[in-house]
Amino acid sequence: MAENIYMTQEGLDKLKKELSEALAQRPVIAAAIAEAREKGDLSENAEYESAREAQGLLELKIANLQSKVTAAKVIDESRIGTDKVQMLNKVTVENMGNGQKMVFTIVGETEADFSKGKLAATTPIAKALLGHGKGEVVEAQVPAGVLKFKIIEIAL
Repeated sequence: MAENIYMTQEGLDKLKKELSEALAQRPVIAAAIAEAREKGDLSENAEYESAREAQGLLELKIANLQSKVTAAKVIDESRIGTDKVQMLNKVTVENMGNGQKMVFTIVGETEADFSKGKLAATTPIAKALLGHGKGEVVEAQVPAGVLKFKIIEIAL
C-alpha cells in the first residue's frame, strides 16, 4: 500500500482535475493509434510509434495520479495550531547566517512550489522547522552545508 500523501482539499481537487483531464485524453490517443494503424506497415510507421509512445506516457501519468489520489489524506485545517510548526503553517524565519527573512508555508510534496513560498514538508528546511516553536533556532542540513534558522512567527 502507498504511503499517505498529506495535502489540502484544494490540492486533492487539483489532482483529481488533472486525473480527469488525463483520462479524457485516452480516446484521443486511441483514435490516433487507429488512424496510424490504417496507414499500413506498422514496422515503418512513425505516426504509429509516436502515438504508442504517447499512449504509454499517458498511462504512466494516469497511474501516478491515481496512486496519489488513492494515498491522499486531506489535512483538517481546523485542527492546525500555531504553537509549534506543523503542516499548513506559514512560518517566518530568519537565516542566522545572512540575516535574511523568509516566509514559507509547509505543504505536502504534491503542493510544493518554492516560487510561491510553498515548501514541501519533506525538504531539509521544513523537516528542521517541524515541531519547533517561535524563538527557537533550528539547523537544517542542506547540500550547501548546515543552515541555521530562527523561527520568528508561526501563523495559519
